[in-house]
Amino acid sequence: MEYIIIAFLVLILILLIILIFRKNDNTSDRINKLEISMIKEIGDFKSDFSRSLTNDFNNQTERLDNRLNLINDKVNERLDENFEKTNKTFTNVLERLSKIDEAQKKIDSISGDIVSLQGVLTDKKTRGIYGEVNLEHILANVFGQNNDKIYKMQYTFSNGVIADCVLFTPEPLGTIAIDSKFPLENYQIMVDKNNSSSVRAQAEKMFRSDMKKHIDAISSKYIIPGVTSDQAILFLPAEAVFAELNAYHTEILEYAYKKRVWITSPTTLISTLTTIQVIIKNIERDKYASVIHNELKLLDEEFKRYKDRWDKLYRSIETVSKDVKDIHTTTTKITNRFNSINQVEMGELNDKES
Repeated sequence: MEYIIIAFLVLILILLIILIFRKNDNTSDRINKLEISMIKEIGDFKSDFSRSLTNDFNNQTERLDNRLNLINDKVNERLDENFEKTNKTFTNVLERLSKIDEAQKKIDSISGDIVSLQGVLTDKKTRGIYGEVNLEHILANVFGQNNDKIYKMQYTFSNGVIADCVLFTPEPLGTIAIDSKFPLENYQIMVDKNNSSSVRAQAEKMFRSDMKKHIDAISSKYIIPGVTSDQAILFLPAEAVFAELNAYHTEILEYAYKKRVWITSPTTLISTLTTIQVIIKNIERDKYASVIHNELKLLDEEFKRYKDRWDKLYRSIETVSKDVKDIHTTTTKITNRFNSINQVEMGELNDKES
């Protein structure tokens, strides 16, 4: 394109020179011819220039169309991708919303269950059943379901007293009773900050009294000389009550220690039972180790007896072997003697014949 413009400018310059020289009369003919020639060349140049410009314009237009089409394709592709991502995001949002809705329904259901549980726990009998069920669940998780060799639920002693559970552990532990207690009413009043300080103080006094009564009952009923171990376990099915005792009522724990009653919560009871399980396994392992040791001693005696008999048999075999060797020697000597006698007789017969 630049070359065409330069050529056009050169032609214009030549035309101007021709016009300048046209004023000279001596060269008018030559200038006329040159002018006609230049006009023709300028016409051809204009035609070529127009054709070239048109072609360049068409090429540029085609390139521009291609670029626009390419850009349009890219834009459409990006729009499709973004639409797909937006659609996925929207779908995920809908799924999340549905899950949130389900979670909200579950929360509402749990809230209803909690209200129901609170209603159940307000009754002493149902609280007792709740504690027993919780206790049985813990024992089943540690020792297995219905493992009568290690524990029994609702066990009746010879004096007619019924314990929620009894553990049959090896000596020196022995038989250990576990009873579930759930002092809830006074505890709830005591920890409720909406109540006045006097009401809370009175509830705290009653809570300590309830705990001591439970400890005394377990100590007197479930620690039976010659029948059970000299200790028993009080199971509190609520971690909050157990934490309250350990944090603010250590005198109750000391009172329980003196009565040989160990207070446990679900967490601490699991730890205690796991420790007892390890002790039982170690005792069983030691018992089998003793049996194996006795069997090895008996096997040692049998091996010594076997060795003595083998030694006797070896000596007998050695004696027989010596006798066989002597007999073999004697047989050889006799055979040689017979051979020598036969040789003498054959020699005499040969002399007589000669």
